[in-house]
Amino acid sequence: MSSIPTKVASRLAEGIKKFQPIVEMAKARDINESDTVVLMIDILSHVFGFDRYTDITTEHAIKGTYCDLALKIEGKLKLLIEVKAIGIDLKDPHAKQAIDYAANEGLEWVILSNAIHWKVFKVVLNKSIQPILICDIDFLGLKYRTQEDIEKMFVFTKEAINRSSLDQFYSQKQATSKFILGNLIYTESILNSIKKELRQIFPDIKVQTDEIKKVLLDEVIKREIIEGDDSETAKRKIMKVYKKKEKMQIKDSQVVKIDVVNEG
Repeated sequence: MSSIPTKVASRLAEGIKKFQPIVEMAKARDINESDTVVLMIDILSHVFGFDRYTDITTEHAIKGTYCDLALKIEGKLKLLIEVKAIGIDLKDPHAKQAIDYAANEGLEWVILSNAIHWKVFKVVLNKSIQPILICDIDFLGLKYRTQEDIEKMFVFTKEAINRSSLDQFYSQKQATSKFILGNLIYTESILNSIKKELRQIFPDIKVQTDEIKKVLLDEVIKREIIEGDDSETAKRKIMKVYKKKEKMQIKDSQVVKIDVVNEG
């Protein structure tokens, strides 16, 4: 996570402290969607640093209709926000319309919020539209004096979005994804490392990598982690790195051979 400027951290802390009671009252009154949009604009302006007159719009048209809110920085569209009434429990399908809009606009980021919960989706375009839930934050559960919570909210700020911190946050999440870690465990290099450690623990026993892999797949790693679209995406990412590494090793070995021949 990028370092947070002191001025921004102070604004976030003060904003959370100020708006939590306001959001609590709005929840108690069960305000409708239109009023929730107004509350969202206030939060985006006072807490997250967007200029309500130049950065936030309710008039961004997509295919003849308007999304609830759109955020622009220096006139460039950065992300879309789908807003639901404060009393509605957010479901991922609620974000579908905004995600479809984002895909049509070539945007990568969508927020679904009812002013209490803030869900951030990364829109990945492959053969189909793939929305990935990156984080789900409870605004009322935040502690404004806690650095961890300030960091959570920083990704929503104008400053963070302007310097592509959402992309950094996404990369960090991917690096610790259960699908990446789960599929990484049974790559050849990791299996060989496990075999080496087992030899030290059980010097009289010979264990083959195939045996280790079978136990990992059958008894250690959950089936959901090694099957399905998310798992296949993780496997492709891992294999891409390994193939690149293998090509570099082949290239290096060829260079060494040429040097040996030249010396001879």
